[in-house]
Formats: sequence, structure tokens, C-alpha cells
Amino acid sequence: MNIKITGTGSYIPDTIEKNDAFHQHQFLNTDGTVINHPNEVIIEKFKAITGIAERRYAKPHLNSSDLGFFAAERAINDAGINPETLDYIIVAHNFGDVKHNTIQSDVIPSLAARIKHSLRIKNPKCVAYDILFGCPGWVEGVIQAKAFIKSGMAKRCLVIGSETLSRVVDKHDRDAMIFSDGAGATIVEATDEPGGILAHETASFTYDEAYFLYYGNSNNQSLDKDTRYIKMDGRKIYEFALTNVPKAMQSCLDASGVDITQVKKIFIHQANEKMDEAILKRFYRLYRTEIPEHIMPMSIQTLGNSSVATVPTLFDLVRNNKLENHSLSKGDVIIFASVGAGMHINAIVYKY
Repeated sequence: MNIKITGTGSYIPDTIEKNDAFHQHQFLNTDGTVINHPNEVIIEKFKAITGIAERRYAKPHLNSSDLGFFAAERAINDAGINPETLDYIIVAHNFGDVKHNTIQSDVIPSLAARIKHSLRIKNPKCVAYDILFGCPGWVEGVIQAKAFIKSGMAKRCLVIGSETLSRVVDKHDRDAMIFSDGAGATIVEATDEPGGILAHETASFTYDEAYFLYYGNSNNQSLDKDTRYIKMDGRKIYEFALTNVPKAMQSCLDASGVDITQVKKIFIHQANEKMDEAILKRFYRLYRTEIPEHIMPMSIQTLGNSSVATVPTLFDLVRNNKLENHSLSKGDVIIFASVGAGMHINAIVYKY
């Protein structure tokens, strides 16, 4: 028995927010003082570091659970399965459903329960629950699905990553330009086909690193102190990721028994273009090997950072030949890797 991803689906919102849209924003430092640069310069530097030229926002009437439902439908159809045969629905997110122009997160019922309801699944033995694991949530959901299947507790799982980060950002913070909305979903199941999940690695670094990402006040200190937004210490996260993600990827690859030269694609969480490129360089340096051409697909330039949705969305795009210079063939070995709030790191080595 092998454990494989047999179907994928994603939902990329229609609303495109280009960098030009931020020219009229009032960006402030964390202490509330005005940044001593014009917005055009701030945005130009931002793009040079992150690679982001535009991002996607959900339409006002849609919530994160809606996006997750759309992606789930597509994954179910792609796999050609009856949704009543699902044993688990695992939904990774960070903020639940946040309605447009509100500040309150809604997680009762769970997003997984909402998506199961929207899918009109009657089977009560299809267990639906959420996972809060920062940006690595979807990867961790796949690892949990593997554990359920390997233990005999399940045969087929639906794993979703969905987020509407545009609704929890501080518009006075330059980091607001990083975040976006979207959803990706996968069917993970037991199969007699060759390949599937070969190895996984997960770690939680909380001793000093737990609050590198956190909920904090607006940089505009005149605003309501009770309203909080997603905040991060970008420099610390960057250094943390460069130190720890390549090591986790190496540990995972070594456990799989696959040689570095056999890896065809590496799907890294789309957090920051420069950071992902640096992670890739350090990973290959560990093996004293040159980086192959077109090894790392990227979507952050046009889709931004949609947290838990970035990796499954990217995988779905490549699987369906929607990214130039990127495709997958039967038997290809790929790596999924992510890092995020907590601070958590994980990786999966997978044979397509």
C-alpha cells in the first residue's frame, strides 16, 4: 500500500490587487512615525525583495470556508471520487472566516464542518476538523492524513489550505502588501499505484521563536488598540528559515533514500522570493551540488502569500501545466517544504 495525492484543486480569486494600488497608503514605522521615503520607493524596494507585483483578494461576499469549498470540489472532481467515501476532511487556516470589513474571526463551527456541509456530505463518519499550524498547515495536514491511512484509521482524506489574509492586515504596515487570499485542496488516499509519500519531517521551534509572527496593534497608534492585525519580525523569520528549512529538507530527503540528483521539483511555501531562492541555495550547498534549472516553481509574483494555500495551489498549477517551464511526469520525485508561525517547519518527499 502506498499513500498518494490522487486529486488536486485550487481557487484563485478573480480580484487582482497590483502594487500601484498601494501608492496612496500611509505607511508608518512600528512606532507610528512616518517612513521617510515616498511610497513609490517603498513599493519598489518591496518588490525587489519579495518578488510580488500583484496579489489576489477574495470578493467581499466570500469567506475562507467558501474558497476552501471551491478548491475541495475541484480536487474531488479531479480524483473522480464520491465525497461520501471521505474518512477525514482536514482544513488548515489561521484566522477562520473573517467577513469583509469586519474584525472578528469566526471559527464556530469549524471551517472543515462548514466545507463538509457545503459539499453536502451526509456520512457522519467523515470526520471534519481544523488545524492551526501557521503557513505549514497544509503540509502538516497531508502528514496527518498519511498517519491516519498508515494506521488503518482511514483510506481517503481531503486536505485543504484556505485563507483570506487580506482581511487581517494593517494597511499602515508595509508587510500588508505581502499577504493575499486563496485556497488549495488535495485528495490523499491509499493506493496500489507506485510512488506517493516517501518521507516527512516536522519540527516546532518555540523556545525563542514562538512570537516571530503574532497578532499586534496597527502602526497607526491613533487607531483602536483593541483591534489587532497579523504582524511579523521579517528579519528574524528570514534568518530562521535560512538556517532551519534547508536542514529539514535534507533530513527528509535522506530519510527517503532518494539521491539529491533525482529531485525534479521543489515546492516551497511562497513567502518571499529572495528567501525561497536563498533556502534553495543553502539546501543544494548541503549536498555540494549545483541547482538544476527550473527546479523551483514560483507563484508569489502574481498570487502573493496566501499562507496555507500557497503550496497546494502551486502544486495544482504545475500538475495542470499552468506554469511556464514547469510540469510533472510519472515517477518524478518532488519535495514540499514550508515554514511559518509557531515557528513550525515541515517537509515531504513525494514520488509523483
